[in-house]
Amino acid sequence: MRCHSVRRCAAFSLAVFLLWLPPQLGAATVADAWAAPVAAPEDYPNKLKEYLAAREAYDNEAKAYWSSIADKRRLRTTKRRNNEEILVNDYVLTQPPTYSGPPKPVDPSAPVEAGPLRRYVPVVADFLQAAVQEFNFVPQQPRDEMEYKRAYAKVALAAGLTEEQAVRVYGFESGGEGKYDVQAGLEYANPGAQAISTALGYNQLLATNSVELLAEKGDQFIETLQTKAAALSGTARETLLGKIAAVKTMVAFSRTVPDDWSEHEKLASTAKGLGTHALNLDLDVGPLLQTQKLLDSVVFARAKGYARPLSAAELEMMNLTGDGNGFDMVTMPSAWRDQVPTSNFFQQDGYVRNPVAIRSNVVAKLQAAIDAKMTEESKLQGAKDLAAAFSE
Repeated sequence: MRCHSVRRCAAFSLAVFLLWLPPQLGAATVADAWAAPVAAPEDYPNKLKEYLAAREAYDNEAKAYWSSIADKRRLRTTKRRNNEEILVNDYVLTQPPTYSGPPKPVDPSAPVEAGPLRRYVPVVADFLQAAVQEFNFVPQQPRDEMEYKRAYAKVALAAGLTEEQAVRVYGFESGGEGKYDVQAGLEYANPGAQAISTALGYNQLLATNSVELLAEKGDQFIETLQTKAAALSGTARETLLGKIAAVKTMVAFSRTVPDDWSEHEKLASTAKGLGTHALNLDLDVGPLLQTQKLLDSVVFARAKGYARPLSAAELEMMNLTGDGNGFDMVTMPSAWRDQVPTSNFFQQDGYVRNPVAIRSNVVAKLQAAIDAKMTEESKLQGAKDLAAAFSE
């Protein structure tokens, strides 16, 4: 089952979000993230009482708001199922409440605690090591970046994706210069840079995406590889047949749990899940996975009766919020897009962690921001090279 809930699909890399985040926004939407001075012992009880009262008032207001978001979303779903007209008032038209009270005071009598340790995020070296250890598999990595770009362009075109869709989404997701093994948080060679998620490649697949795609489309991928193997001979054919055997084992692993995102997420965090994610680095399988991530959204829209091709920005909106919510935005009348807040397409937690959704507070601004970023990043050399690969 494809993930349609907000941010689980992780199509938008957090690294891209942070590039957009103005310094003054910071974490202002999360009260407990504000810095608070240590209260004087005699002031602490009153400051804590003041904070708790303000926080309770905010929490009650926020709970009511996000309940109305969920109620309206269910209403629209029912209306679509019954072929009833959706009206602008079927969306919540006010912005979510923001906390404006005092920060949580620091208890002066509490012992000083060390900050939480940052969770280690596996990187490409870990994926490769796990692939060898768990599946005796070594991805066939390209001789150079253009070889992978050509392979990706060939697969994407055969799947029906357009150059505009693929190149602009690549520019947006990978910063316009990202290589086939680019990982979220490591897009730039900054000192001390660390991976922020397992999001990998041109379209930034999470390890969970890789496991889920194999579970759902693994037979299709194997058939494609078998067709390719049939046209080869000698060592090349034997090598590809060995790869197919490894992929079959990974597909079987991905199907050891129900077809559910949360179950696939658990698998993805295991050594076998990380080894499966290494398929994105393979010249034969990686382009299939990266393409399928976009193609699933195109197919979803077509199945809902959306006849015209999705623009790259529309496709990214579906990636950002999940296909169901993204399709809701894409099919919304233009006249409503300046009125409907982006909060209508998020869960509360996903929204407060998403500076783009907050800053681009209505649908029209969100689409314009995505489009502008795509235009900017598509001017860079990596995007130009991918466009050239589509033209060959």
